[in-house]
Amino acid sequence: MTDRRNGLTYAQAGVDIDAGAALVEAIKPLAKATNRPGVAGGLGGFGALFDLKAAGYDDPLLVSTTDGVGTKLKIAIDTGLHGQVGIDLVAMCVNDLLAQGAEPLLFLDYYATGKLDVATATSVVAGIAEGCKLAGCALVGGETAEMPGMYSEGDYDLAGFTVGAVNRDGVLPRLDEQRAGDVLIGLGSSGPHSNGYSLVRKVVERSGLAWDAKSPFGEGALGEALMAPTRIYVKSVHPLLKAGRVKGVAHITGGGLIENPPRAIAEGLIARFDWNAWPLPPVFDWLQREGGIDDHELRRTFNCGIGLLLIVGKDQAPDVLMALLDAGEDAFVCGELAKG
Repeated sequence: MTDRRNGLTYAQAGVDIDAGAALVEAIKPLAKATNRPGVAGGLGGFGALFDLKAAGYDDPLLVSTTDGVGTKLKIAIDTGLHGQVGIDLVAMCVNDLLAQGAEPLLFLDYYATGKLDVATATSVVAGIAEGCKLAGCALVGGETAEMPGMYSEGDYDLAGFTVGAVNRDGVLPRLDEQRAGDVLIGLGSSGPHSNGYSLVRKVVERSGLAWDAKSPFGEGALGEALMAPTRIYVKSVHPLLKAGRVKGVAHITGGGLIENPPRAIAEGLIARFDWNAWPLPPVFDWLQREGGIDDHELRRTFNCGIGLLLIVGKDQAPDVLMALLDAGEDAFVCGELAKG
C-alpha cells in the first residue's frame, strides 16, 4: 500500500492552483469592462455564448482568426514592459477580421508560462482588455497554463483567438469589382507593430545598445520605443466596410508590403506603390541603416509605415480618405492597382 504521509502535491510539482485562482479574480473586472451587445453569460464557464441577433446581424457569416505576438515578447520580458503586449495580441487578430469585412465580436486568450506570476499575468490581461475596448469586442474567456519545465524562468507566451461576423453581402475582398486604377490608401502604423522582431532584436544586438539606452529614432528609451503597440483600426475602418465603400483590405503583417497585398487583390492585378508617397518612419530608417538591410528585404519584413491597406474605387477615394482623417487616422494615397 502506498504511504501518503509524504505524498506529493501539485504545488510541489510547480503548479500553483491558488495563484491561478487569484489571477481569475483579478481579471474578472477587466473582462466585464469589455462587455458588448450579444454577450450571453459571464467569465468562468466552460465556453462563451454570443447572440448574433442581439448584435444586429440578420444574414451573418462567422469569421475566426488567431495569432500571437512573436518575439516582441522577448523585449517585453527583458524590459519588464508587459502592459502593452496584450494590445498587440488583440490587434493582430482583429485587424485580420477587417480584411474579411468582419466586425470583431468576442476574444479569447491563451497565456502559458513556467511559473505563474500573478502581477505579470494581470498586467498582460489588462492590455488584452484595453485592446478589446479599442476593437469593440468582448473578452469572454481564456486559458492560463502553468507548465513547469516548458519555459525558462520569467518567460511566457501568448496566443489570441477572435470571432467576428459579417453579413453575407459584405464579405471582402470583392475581387470581381476590382479594376486597374483603383486607389490604394495606406493607414499609418505605430512602428513595426508585431512583425519582424527577430530581425529587430538582431539589429539592436549589432548596435550594442541596451534596452534602456536613449532611442536613436524617437523619444524615451529604445525598449519603450520598440514596444509601441500595434494600432487597432476597427473603429475607423469598419463603418466604411459596412457601407460598402472598400473593395479590399490587406493587414500588413509578416511578409510586409510585398507578401500581404496580393492576398486581397484579384488575379491579373498588382499593387503598384508610389514609394515616395509617404516618408519612411524613423524607426525603419534606423533599422535599415544600422542593419544594412536592403529595400526589398525591408519591404518584405516590415510594414514600413503602413499597418493597413485599403483598395478603393477612384470615385470613392476622396470621401474614404476624408472619413479616415476625420476618424484620427494618418491616412494617405500610396499607389494604385495596375494590370500585371
